[in-house]
Amino acid sequence: MRVMVFAKASDEAKMDAPPTPEMLEAFAAMDAFTEELVKAGVFVAAAGLKNDANAKRIVMEGSRRTIIDGPFTETRELVAGFSIWEVKDMDEAIAWAKRAPNVMPGKTEMEIRPFYEAEDLAEFLTPEELAAPSPTRSTASPTRRRATGSATSTC
Repeated sequence: MRVMVFAKASDEAKMDAPPTPEMLEAFAAMDAFTEELVKAGVFVAAAGLKNDANAKRIVMEGSRRTIIDGPFTETRELVAGFSIWEVKDMDEAIAWAKRAPNVMPGKTEMEIRPFYEAEDLAEFLTPEELAAPSPTRSTASPTRRRATGSATSTC
């Protein structure tokens, strides 16, 4: 089962300020945690996300599109980073999430969302479509995909 883990910014987070010594220590703790995920074969990908003038939101209403420039000030909805994990089930994802260090000051949230897999859409696909390889589908074995290489993360 693949899941995306969203790390949300806290209200106290200063997303546009240079990192403090405490933040650098928290990033090191997150890097160590990410290495544990790699060793366990859970880690697929991760990254921190910038909230600066290059950030954009596109609001869609019918055929109309409105572009909103960053940085965004409403931190409780701000995704500070993400990870993609390959786990056996949601219980395993929750167990890993409980071990994750809190890299933001104050109260923060993580959100875990499972990916749609071909099996979830089986009633809408033919057997041939289900059997065909697809770049958008997980190529993991039913037990667990093993991560390769080293990982770095600053989210």
